[in-house]
Amino acid sequence: MTLQAKVHESTPPVTLGVYVHVPFCASTCDFCAFYQEKPQRQELERYLAAVEGEMRLRPLERPANTVFWGGGTPGLLPSKDLKRLAHATRTLCQQSPEEWTVEMAPSTVKADKVDTLLNSGVTRMSMGVQSFQTKTLDALGRLHSPDQARKAYATLRAGGCDNINLDLIFAIPGQSLDAWAEDLKAAIALEPEHISTYCLTFEEDTALWLKLNKGQVRKQSVEDEAVFYEITWEILEKAGYAQYEVSNFARPGYACQHNLNTWAMHEWLGYGPSAASQYQGERLTNPHDLNAWVQGIEVGKPTFEERIQVSDPTLFVDAWIFGLRTNAGVDRRLLEKRFPSAWDKASLDTLLSALCETNLLQLGSEDHYVLTPQGRLLADAIAEQFMDLPQR
Repeated sequence: MTLQAKVHESTPPVTLGVYVHVPFCASTCDFCAFYQEKPQRQELERYLAAVEGEMRLRPLERPANTVFWGGGTPGLLPSKDLKRLAHATRTLCQQSPEEWTVEMAPSTVKADKVDTLLNSGVTRMSMGVQSFQTKTLDALGRLHSPDQARKAYATLRAGGCDNINLDLIFAIPGQSLDAWAEDLKAAIALEPEHISTYCLTFEEDTALWLKLNKGQVRKQSVEDEAVFYEITWEILEKAGYAQYEVSNFARPGYACQHNLNTWAMHEWLGYGPSAASQYQGERLTNPHDLNAWVQGIEVGKPTFEERIQVSDPTLFVDAWIFGLRTNAGVDRRLLEKRFPSAWDKASLDTLLSALCETNLLQLGSEDHYVLTPQGRLLADAIAEQFMDLPQR
């Protein structure tokens, strides 16, 4: 079976995902812009009670296929709290999810937690390693050591986890191409099923952003970032990790189904402070504030920081943008069947032709489009062109 066929089969229209945001972190990494709180016991109790309440107030109308616990650091919760949250999640989903991912930091991986999660139905662990070099970890404000990351990985394997993702970051200020290649080789040596590699971004109001504005660090050039990307793709492909999205690589059969569902613009519900949803024609974002989120749940009226109707034209464009980031690409005929009145044919034809003529996009058989390697390097710029398409 080809990867392209596998991606299409994994994202049928009925696919439904659940995202649970656990906002607690022991410390804030220099690059992180996600909403988070310090893990005080009283706040943990408030969070758990509220997320259980939110799941009762916002039930699913059909069983969920995938679950993703993100953060923050979900693995920071004690084993008893993980068990409680897992019970609430299983009750919400109405069935055992086909895929259930939990994000872990190396310092939070403990044998009892691994046992609790796997016995609760979790099928996949995603560990934020970021680098296997002390100097690079220090530059990112990470607290764990390379040895701690390797020990955490061994604990996951010893506990019986057979589907592990490792997150890595590249194009860090001062990072050389050789250092990045060594990070990739260190990850490969552990033989995880999945590797995610992210180009460092400077988000406003982060410690790294402040250092950049004070001249304390310097961004890698766009040209250098492109070389980092190309080296990544070359090394991981040789090691047997197929690229299935710009930043994601997997052994056969281990692509993240939850993310594939999201990129295909299907449906998911988010629970917890700052969690986002796309469900029944709406996009919703929970408050980026634990107190505001809890208060809404406690009075039986969940509040949303943003709540908008999502139109077919928006879904159509987003499906192109995120679909083209995947190596499987976009089947134009299928999208036009899903959204028959959402697109301006002449404008779309003009854009697709221009991208093909400049060797950024390739047309396969039967109206199937994929980005070329050069196009994948410019995926963000191409996305902006799709956003400018006139809507009907």
